Amino acid sequence: MTAASSTHPALRIRKAAVLGAGVMGAQIAAHLTNAGVETVLFDLPAKEGPKSGIALKAIANLAKLSPAPLADKNFAAAIIPANYDEDMAQLKDVDLVIEAIAERMDWKLDLYKKIAPHLSKTAILASNTSGLSINGLAEALPEEMRHRFTGVHFFNPPRYMHLVELIPTRLTDPAVIAGLEAFLVTTVGKGVVIAKDTPNFIGNRIGVFSMLSAMYHTDQFKLGFDTVDALTGPALGRPKSATYRTADVVGLDTMAHVIKTMADTLPDDPWHQYFKAPVWLQGLIDQGALGQKTGAGFYRKLGKDIVVLDPAAKDYRASEQKPSDEVAAILAIKDPAEKFGKLRASSDPQAQFLWASFRDLFHYTAYHLADIADTARDVDFAIRWGYGWKLGPFETWQAAGWQQIAGWIDEDITAGKAMSKAPLPAWVTDGRKGVHGKDGSYSAGANVDKPRSRHTVYQRQLFPDPLIGEKFDQGTTVWENNGVRLWTLGDDGVGILSFKTKMNTVNDFVLDGVQHAIKLAEEKLKAVVIWQTGEPFSAGADLKGALSLLKEGRIADFEKMVENFQRTSMAIKCSLVPVVAAVRGMAFGGGCEFQMHSARTVAALESYIGLVEAGVGLLPAGGGLHELAVRAAKANPGDPFEELKKVFETVAMAKVSASAFEAKNLGLLRDSDVVVFNAYELLYVAKKVASSLAESGYRPPLPARAIPVAGDVGTATFKASLANLQAGYFASEHDVDIATRIADTLCGGVIERGSTVDEEWLLALERKHFVELAQTEKTQARIAHTMTTGKPLRN
Repeated sequence: MTAASSTHPALRIRKAAVLGAGVMGAQIAAHLTNAGVETVLFDLPAKEGPKSGIALKAIANLAKLSPAPLADKNFAAAIIPANYDEDMAQLKDVDLVIEAIAERMDWKLDLYKKIAPHLSKTAILASNTSGLSINGLAEALPEEMRHRFTGVHFFNPPRYMHLVELIPTRLTDPAVIAGLEAFLVTTVGKGVVIAKDTPNFIGNRIGVFSMLSAMYHTDQFKLGFDTVDALTGPALGRPKSATYRTADVVGLDTMAHVIKTMADTLPDDPWHQYFKAPVWLQGLIDQGALGQKTGAGFYRKLGKDIVVLDPAAKDYRASEQKPSDEVAAILAIKDPAEKFGKLRASSDPQAQFLWASFRDLFHYTAYHLADIADTARDVDFAIRWGYGWKLGPFETWQAAGWQQIAGWIDEDITAGKAMSKAPLPAWVTDGRKGVHGKDGSYSAGANVDKPRSRHTVYQRQLFPDPLIGEKFDQGTTVWENNGVRLWTLGDDGVGILSFKTKMNTVNDFVLDGVQHAIKLAEEKLKAVVIWQTGEPFSAGADLKGALSLLKEGRIADFEKMVENFQRTSMAIKCSLVPVVAAVRGMAFGGGCEFQMHSARTVAALESYIGLVEAGVGLLPAGGGLHELAVRAAKANPGDPFEELKKVFETVAMAKVSASAFEAKNLGLLRDSDVVVFNAYELLYVAKKVASSLAESGYRPPLPARAIPVAGDVGTATFKASLANLQAGYFASEHDVDIATRIADTLCGGVIERGSTVDEEWLLALERKHFVELAQTEKTQARIAHTMTTGKPLRN
């Protein structure tokens, strides 16, 4: 993130066009559509069938991709298919054009000439290239368009990868970059890094080098591909796909293409001799084994097993490699300085591999910092957000003791052990403790530390993604106990309520804490936001405590706990000051119920919300079923059953939304709930929503005393549909018992259809069924199994 003027006119983008309906182009179009931007997807005219057939096929294919590019599959209908023969007029009212065709300079330049006459005088044109020269591309444009042209590089898959690199040319208007940065951060929800126009920019320049260095050292230390993946995945704070699995997912042909781009465009790079596909990588490509898309690469599936390539035997073998005992013990060391010292000193080839890979990555990144990025911050964020590492290369080095590591790298360069003889830049060994500090992050080009960007868009991030050692204002504590902390940030009168438990689960301290915090808020504050300092929002009730009460036969205490849970949900709902839930990540069980009872939920796009109790043999009893019954009656007082049909399956099958929009479809979020695309803006938006509710004279809903219910007829109808599931072996007897109790609670119990009940009646039904289920052997087995394995048990 580079500094930008602190005020700029907002960039209003009503409509966008994406040129190129390949995998990347179609997914960028999908994510713009997720963000509510009307998007036209262009491709070449089809030879047969409808002229826009290529784009139509790409849009249809979005539904088949996993992970899903669309946050709601119904959004596919909003993408407009187009072709270059008939639809150029569609470009006249487009505010942003993203070109995403194949990485061929000549093809891109041709296309720009074709579209230029059809674009408005203010339209911004951006090329989603992963490495071609942006200045080179700009030269093909008419002069009056060059100031509105830039590189924009999304990472795959665009919906989920946080990174977007923005690459201005020498002539790009800074206001265009500032406007586009704000649009990408807030509307599209991305982490923007401004990159220099150098081959592969920042993310792929460093990320691909890291993979090349791992591949080179795989050979040097004679390790198996699966061993390397066991060493370079979560053990190092990196994704499960590690090195070779990542290559398989990306596609070995794509990988080879990126390596070739580096070889062709970086002839003077001191590491140039390594910019070539290793023999075994080329061998796989020649055989057409391109990774996941062809079913075989470094790995392939054999029946239920995954087998790995053994280059010596030129065949696949069983994959079971784990780190050696010595290396596993070193990787478990908490202190990074001690860990790196032990890796370097060890004679175990796996330890030597890890030290050598880090050494060459650090060496390469420091050497190139000045020419590829404005600051070390941009490099670390590019790798974290684009490759999913917990710490970037500079952060890792700084954590391990900057000068000690620098000395070791120097020794290895002198001894001829490093991949390149290039010296470390002088700034590395100037006595510094690292590149990130209180004054900002080091800029090798300017030889100063630069603070974070002052662009106004970042004022919306009250707690941005922190770099190593970065501390943000933790606010002022109003009150806390062992379960929660109520605090304020600034003087807006909005309290923030955060849980202190692991995974933000709900135990007695949390239940009592929430109730007490709301009482205090009613006295001292104007609103409350429930927000967690990290993901998830809440993994639900603390099952361990519940199971021990059951095992000890303390049923009365167990029932009290359930009652207290309901009391907490109702305290949220009936609070005299608005309580807003700010959800990101998982909101399961009780976490889902808390947000259902809030005055409003503000949910990050990537919110995975579900009443999952059926999976552990229970039903929602923190007021969740009661709330669904109340909502159904409100939506359709004449026939609440019609509304209940939509949510019964959601609860009985323990469905979890794959996005905030899907949670609305499942009936777990309300239409009035707000969806935010950038999770770092969640607290800011939730505080504004809470504040505006308070300012508009908020009152809690009046207690519902005459709720029309679907009654025993409704329950019988649900039960009939369950019989079919059981007959087809899709549901066990216990599943049917759970689902029948869910139906009974939603429908208001054994009373006539159309009868009216109050909220307490529904809450009592919920408790009764929950406590009875909890005492069954099968439910206790399910709870115990989930706690030990993390997976549901079907019994």
